[in-house]
Amino acid sequence: MDKKVFLFTLLFVLLFGTFASAHSGRTDSSGGHNCSDKSISKGLCTGYHYHNGGGGASSGAAIVNTDKDCTDFANYDEVVAYWNAKGYSATNDPENLDGWGNGQVDDGIPCEVPSGYDRTKINNSAEQAQHLQDEKDMATGEKAGYSQGLSDGYQEAASNNVSTSNSEAFKVGYATGYNKGYEEGKAKVTAEKTKATDDGYALGQKQDTISLPTAYANHAGLKQAFESGFSKAVTARVEAKKKETKDLGYADGKKDVLNVPKDMEEVYVAAYHEGYDMAQKELKEEYIKQGYEAAFVMLEYTKPNLTNKKLIDWYKEGFESNTEIQQIKADGLALGKEGEPYKLPSQYKNSEVIFKHNYQLGFKEYEEKKSDTQKAAVGGLGGLSLVWLGRRFYIARKMIR
Repeated sequence: MDKKVFLFTLLFVLLFGTFASAHSGRTDSSGGHNCSDKSISKGLCTGYHYHNGGGGASSGAAIVNTDKDCTDFANYDEVVAYWNAKGYSATNDPENLDGWGNGQVDDGIPCEVPSGYDRTKINNSAEQAQHLQDEKDMATGEKAGYSQGLSDGYQEAASNNVSTSNSEAFKVGYATGYNKGYEEGKAKVTAEKTKATDDGYALGQKQDTISLPTAYANHAGLKQAFESGFSKAVTARVEAKKKETKDLGYADGKKDVLNVPKDMEEVYVAAYHEGYDMAQKELKEEYIKQGYEAAFVMLEYTKPNLTNKKLIDWYKEGFESNTEIQQIKADGLALGKEGEPYKLPSQYKNSEVIFKHNYQLGFKEYEEKKSDTQKAAVGGLGGLSLVWLGRRFYIARKMIR
């Protein structure tokens, strides 16, 4: 009896040990288990699923299950970190973490990915592969765009054309690179244009004939900049020389000496005459003014002490053009004719000679008229006296008779 109990107990221990080994790692004897509510709420798994392919143990040896289950992770970032560290993929998933964790989905996404999760973080996923390809295309496009933009910017001819057959990522990179290259190319040619302008100006300061350097001949913008600088320098030289000859003409005009430089280009001869004529005009105005002012202090025109007939004629023209003295003469004459005491009006203080002379003429006329009136009065009185005496004599005679 004791022998039977011992054998039964031994058999029970062996069977219990095998059963326990088959359920290590929270799995049943088939190597699987139901997903917990907690794991379902996290989106890590759903329903019943297996580990190590399921199906239970193939031998009576104890099984130690080291596989990870989707429920073993606190959050999805831990799932991804584990998946990436192991280097797993859709074709390399020994722990059966792909999809729902039941071995039926092979899309390279472990467990149940939360909605909106950035799948490019998951190694070997289609999204990551596309992301890496986009980055590569973008870098390639940026390089190509930069090269073209640099060339276009330097040539000052924007195009920014990209083939429609390229990926969208390539196009985006191309546009970014092109804009950057174009600005750099533009900055480079702008600096070179400044130098070209300076070089052209330096040549223009030395000579009138342009000689275009090879470095600028094949670039429209640089060629134009060089020519502009050259033209500016030549113009500056011409204007400087024109001013010089104009000043010479002006000086001669003031001296009333016409001495046009010989063997000089027509443009400079014209400048000389311009200066000369300007001085002559000013000179004429000066002598006309002198004559005009002289008329305020001279009773009659007196030839100035000059030998140049032209200057004398201008002086006389000014003297004769003064019409203001007519009013001065009239006012002086009128005051004198009225017999008023002499008093010079303040506005005529600079022409007293004219005013006083005409006052005296008027006053003389006044006195002469006054004298004539007095004589007439005396003559009339004498006649009346004779008539009265004659009448008295007549009366006296009659009385005597």
